Formats: sequence, C-alpha cells, structure tokens
Amino acid sequence: MREVAAAAAVSVGTVSNVLNSPDKVAPATVARVHAAIEELGFVRNDAARQLKAGRSRSVGLVVLDVGNPFFTDIARAAEHRAGEHNLTVLLGTSDDDPRRERAYLDAFDEQRVFGLLVSPIGDDLSRLRASQQRGTPVVLVDRDGSGTPFDSVAVDDVAGARLAVDHLCATGRRRIAFVSGPTELRQVRDRLRGAREAVAEVAGATLEVIETPALTVLEGRAAGERLRERPPGRRPDAVFCANDLLAIGVLQALALIGDIRVPDDIALVGYDDIDFARSAVVPLTSVRQPTRAIGTTAIDLLMAAADAGAAHRPGHIVFQPELVTRDST
Repeated sequence: MREVAAAAAVSVGTVSNVLNSPDKVAPATVARVHAAIEELGFVRNDAARQLKAGRSRSVGLVVLDVGNPFFTDIARAAEHRAGEHNLTVLLGTSDDDPRRERAYLDAFDEQRVFGLLVSPIGDDLSRLRASQQRGTPVVLVDRDGSGTPFDSVAVDDVAGARLAVDHLCATGRRRIAFVSGPTELRQVRDRLRGAREAVAEVAGATLEVIETPALTVLEGRAAGERLRERPPGRRPDAVFCANDLLAIGVLQALALIGDIRVPDDIALVGYDDIDFARSAVVPLTSVRQPTRAIGTTAIDLLMAAADAGAAHRPGHIVFQPELVTRDST
C-alpha cells in the first residue's frame, strides 16, 4: 500500500479509503490510485483486513446439491445480489451428508465470513445456532425457519405438492405414485404431506410412495425401471416426483428405454421447473419455484440481520409455487 501511495502521490490512508470507502475520495484520485494499483500489480492482503475488521466480505452458501440446477440458479441470484453490496459468495455442497455440511460450516467460520446462507439437511440446527451466537448472521434457504432464531426464505412445498396432485386427479388419474427422494429432507416430507392431503380429498384416489436415496436423474431412472417392469395393471397411472431430476430419470426409463407412453399410459409431474424440464423429450409439467427471488431475498435478509445486530428479529419469507403444465400431463 505504501508503494501504491507513492506511485499515486497520495497518502496510505487515501489508498485505504479507495479500497474500502471510495465514495469518500474524489473520482480523479480514485482513478489515479487504481492506475497505480494496475501498474504495480497490487493485491491487498484480505487476511490482514479481516483481522482488523473482524469479518470478511464473503458470504458462505451451503446447498444440498450444486449439481441440481435449482440450487445453481439460487446461487447465481445470491451472487448477483451480494455483488451489489460488495460481497462475494463462497459455495459449498453438502451432498446430503451431515459431515460435509459441518465441514463447510467449520471452514466458513474459520474464514470469518460475513454471513451464512444454508439449506440444512436435517432438523438439528444447533451447529448454525453456534455460528449465530458468535455474531455471524444466518439465513435458512429453501427451508421455512418459523419457530427458529434464524431468518429464512422458502416456498410452500405442501401447497406445491397439492397443486401437482390436484392437477393429476383433475385429468382423471387415480393411481398416483410419489417418487420421493430421502424423507429426512424437510422439503421431501412437506411435498409428501401435500400429496397425501390432495389424494385424501379425491374419492378412489390412492398414493404409493417410492423412496429413493437421492434426488438425482439416476435414482429417478432406477425408480422408473422398477415401475416399467410391473405388469400394466399394477402400474400407477400418474407419477409425481419430488424434483425435476427424478422426473427426468423416470421419463427416460418409461419413454426412452421402455415403451410406456407419457402421458397416455402414465402422466408425469416434476418439481422446481428447471430449464431441462421444458426441453425434455416430453416437455415436463412441473411446480415452479421462484429461484431468483429466493437467492436475492436470502441476501436481503442477511444484510438486514447484519445491520440490526443484536436487536434483529428474524423474518420468514414463504413464496407460493406455481404449476406449469406441459405435454407430460
């Protein structure tokens, strides 16, 4: 910084202001300092800055599966909003593994991140509580945090599942299968609850639950292959999947590998409305979640919590889902 100050003919304090509070410095001086920074190849020591400030300018984001476009879209939206506040986003994926989740939280705590955005695996939030008590704002993402000390942004998954199953029943389907993914995930349990509530209101409708160990295309294909192997009379006439990746796998097993017609023989609904849903070989009916709004709102809640400090009271934002109908139903 001393070398930059000398090259720009300013004080070290002015260089510091250009880096941290450029609005306090005349635009011509800012330009001169940045020119010196570029010429000298200066990169500031952020570890030293964090030591002085006690907190970094990075946000830790932990999602269940970064390979799922749903979480990728949330991360992208959060990154854009964070950039407006001169923050960067550090991304980790837990892969539905509590040990990986904890490892990322430990690493982010060591980095003294500005805040944490977390899509937690289970219901034990004590590790997040410990971070919060150390002064790190925490926002739950894709999880309703009502009744917890954390801010949260989520979608009403019970209502989303009801939309899906109500739609299937309205098209005359009665033997419905729910390909669920791991039921320890709150999102999966809520979608199962909504499906059961919808089926209970339709005379003659039944719901079969097919649990899979992961919310992936491969697990969906495996579930679809098991359905395809059944005699026609024992197959469901509709399948609702806990996410679009499962639904795409089921579609591959039924329509591409097998000879089952979608939707004539089996109607199919996914959840999330990722880009692949509309471009599948049979465009997929899906429950849309507002991923951009989830990501930007998570950052907004984090900033509000950081600004309020100890006086903050958590806010809980719950968006309503939307059914997008396509050829699969």
